[in-house]
This record gives sequence, structure tokens and C-alpha cells, in this order.
Amino acid sequence: MSSRNIEIDKYLSDGCGRCSLGGTPDCKVHAWQDELKSLREIVLDCGLTEERKWGIPCYTIEGKNVSIVSAVKSYASISFFKGVLISDHHNILEKPGANCQSDRVVKFTSVAAIRSLEPALREYIHQAIEIERSGEKVKFDAKLELELPIELANRLAFSAELKRAWEILTPGRKRGYILFISAAKQSKTRDARIDKYIPSILQGKGMHDQ
Repeated sequence: MSSRNIEIDKYLSDGCGRCSLGGTPDCKVHAWQDELKSLREIVLDCGLTEERKWGIPCYTIEGKNVSIVSAVKSYASISFFKGVLISDHHNILEKPGANCQSDRVVKFTSVAAIRSLEPALREYIHQAIEIERSGEKVKFDAKLELELPIELANRLAFSAELKRAWEILTPGRKRGYILFISAAKQSKTRDARIDKYIPSILQGKGMHDQ
């Protein structure tokens, strides 16, 4: 079994820290403690390295992102960065969003459900590891052109440096940013998301890159 990262212990005790409920009884992480711990044990037993990225547990192999264990209000989950490439003969993988082309997720609301699917989860984790080691890439659907949120369009118009950096991003990285920023209902939230990721864009990185 891989070693535990103390930062994930902090996540389990305090939450992701991305909202005001962190460290309180109302934090969504506290609602799914047993499920998160069970998923954590399975992933670590498969040999992945435990890190904390974007405030949540991220599991890697040889520096490459493989999966995430996290919680939302209504469930705990394990997701795979290249889940679309996993052979899902158990029919348990779901798209986390209608427009998602790569990630796939398995949702849980009980430890019993995790235990019943543990052999399948282990199989999929090992598949995901081999996919990363092989260097296989997801082929994104280039026909899906997405409209820039107005807040991002304005930033690009007023910063030549940011515009140049944006233009050389891969289509997949652009798509990830557009979908994430556009998903926010309020303009101030979209602006905050842009502010958060400007340094990554300027470095030519996507949302999930180190």
C-alpha cells in the first residue's frame, strides 16, 4: 500500500477549504467520511501516489494524474481523468457533465455499495494506471466549438500576453476552462474563476496540470 499524505488527513478533518463551511459540521466532506476513507484505502492499495490538488485528494502515477476521490453534497465519488478510455464492462462509469469528453465518475452513497463494487474499482484503477503509462491520449471532439464567456473574452481583449497564452493552449485545455468558467451562474464567480487560473493559462497549463 502507498503511504498516506498528511494533507489528505487535513482534507478529511477540515474539508477542501474552498467555501466558508470548511472545518464546520456542515462541510460536505464530513457527511461522507466513511465513504471517502473506504475509497482512499482502495486507491492507496493499488499503488497510486496520494497528493492534494485543487484542495482535494488526487492520485497519481509517475507524476501523472489518474484519479480523484472527493465529495459533493449528495454523494462521495472516485473519478478518472481518462475514464472514457477505460473498458467499462461493469457499466458503472458516468459522465460528470453532459459536455465532458474525458473524465468519468463512480458515485456512492454508502460504504456497502463501495464494498460491493471494490473488485470492479480495483480493476478500473489498474486500467487507468496502464493507460497513463502507455501514453494513450483522449481524442477530443474538435467540432464542439464553445462560446467564450464574456468575462474571459474581455480579459483576453485587454491583455495581449494573456491572449497569446490562450491562443496556444490545446483545444482540450481551452474547453476545460470554458466549461468550468461558464458553469458559474454569477458574473463575479466567473471572474473569480478566471483570476484563479490566469497563472496556469500564462504557463500553458490546463486546469488539471501540475
